[in-house]
Amino acid sequence: PCNLTGWWENDLGSKMQVFKVGNDGTFSGEYHTAVSSAKKPIQPSPLIGSQHLDEDGQCTFGFTVNWKKFSDSTAVFVGQCFNEDDGKEVLHTSWLLREKVDSEPDDWKATR
Repeated sequence: PCNLTGWWENDLGSKMQVFKVGNDGTFSGEYHTAVSSAKKPIQPSPLIGSQHLDEDGQCTFGFTVNWKKFSDSTAVFVGQCFNEDDGKEVLHTSWLLREKVDSEPDDWKATR
């Protein structure tokens, strides 16, 4: 089965560390993004999530990253863990990023 615990790196060089997945599938960790449009220096950011613990091991999961240390934005990720034929575990994810805007009329440009 896929085990999210440990370090993961994406194609852009961002890294995520999942500290431990509980028996109920909940987990926490840190996200070290390699990309940002924020003006402040990038810092590791807390994440919290949940993994669906499937019997076949190729589990779905989701987590939220709060970029509060350097940005007024929040991101959510959803994905699935796959076990490849060579035994390697691979995560496939999609994400949404919500940036703070100053007014409701600007809401249309706040989510990517």
